[in-house]
Amino acid sequence: MLPGKLNSVELFSGAGGLALGMAKSGFSHKLLVEFNRDAVDTLVMNHDKRQAQIKYWNIKHDDVKNISFEKYKNDLSVVAGGPPCQPFSIGGKHQAFNDNRDMFPQAVRAVRESVPESFIFENVKGLLRKNLGSYFEYIILQLTYPNVTLHDAETWEDHCSRLKKINTKGSYKGLKYHVKFRLLNSADYGVPQRRERVFIVGFRSDLKIQWRFPEATHSQDALLWDQWVTGKYWQRLHISETDRPLLQESAVKISSRLQKKYGLFRPEKKSWVTVREAIHDLAAPGTENKFDNHVFKAGAKSYPGHTGSPIDEPSKTLKAGDHGVPGGENMIRFNDGSIRYFTVREAARIQTFPDDYHLSGAWSECMRQIGNAVPVTLAEAVANSVYHALTA
Repeated sequence: MLPGKLNSVELFSGAGGLALGMAKSGFSHKLLVEFNRDAVDTLVMNHDKRQAQIKYWNIKHDDVKNISFEKYKNDLSVVAGGPPCQPFSIGGKHQAFNDNRDMFPQAVRAVRESVPESFIFENVKGLLRKNLGSYFEYIILQLTYPNVTLHDAETWEDHCSRLKKINTKGSYKGLKYHVKFRLLNSADYGVPQRRERVFIVGFRSDLKIQWRFPEATHSQDALLWDQWVTGKYWQRLHISETDRPLLQESAVKISSRLQKKYGLFRPEKKSWVTVREAIHDLAAPGTENKFDNHVFKAGAKSYPGHTGSPIDEPSKTLKAGDHGVPGGENMIRFNDGSIRYFTVREAARIQTFPDDYHLSGAWSECMRQIGNAVPVTLAEAVANSVYHALTA
């Protein structure tokens, strides 16, 4: 454990995206728990290779249901994790509480047993679907009052009603957290990917911490300004006019619309980061190169709804998929119309994993791990704001 760090425990660690971002923000992981064997292999391999952040981590290959967190009571600054998202994902069956893969009850238990100063949980944007509204409210109420547990033979609906009454009365004196949630777009925080994730953050009420989500640092308008008003994007990356994308809306119209909105001054935020910017210094896959996990994958095909990510935009959301990797999201599309699969290293770059971080397994398994991960840079932005709130 690094000296001077704030202690944390992470559940459902996957390939380590959230954990890496938190480590970069100043948190020291006393425990990481992950059930999937391939993801554990990735974590252990990087640990054994002494990767900069992960070399101090205590990694446990186990089901969170088997772990007691009571020994960490009053010793943690944060409990974090991404409870498995299949019950809530747009591609899933949306069964929530009725799905045995729903691990939010275990996340609540970890908070109840360890009583951390704060928690950070993230999930897919499907968690905010209208038809899941009641269950999402239930999740928030459980995290607000983690000691008010589900009784034997009590339905989740009845438990939710009981929690609502406690919340309405406002006289509860037990363990309580002030909880906030927000849907964040990774591209708005410097990730070269349009990936929306729900973050749920809570602080123990006795700490009386005032906190809000970090403001976006990047914008699409700033990217469009650099591309179609000043052209600095193309100049910086040495892209000729013939290699630029064909537009549905003309460059003149885009420029006119932006200047009408912002006047003569460029938008203040940084520009969205594109696929090209993320991978421009990597050797062409298929050629001899020094980069780990950077191997050409053949077989990419394009058809309606399966067209890949344009090279001069942030990528589409990289996805894992329940039955293999959905190639439409995991392909790059060049401005001449050609396509190919991302290499594992390119996909890792798009998820902002460091280049010295190895992904273990075959291409499809590595892409599954990457598709399930939290972008490191987004995790760092949220974790950094929590860290500063706790140490202010």
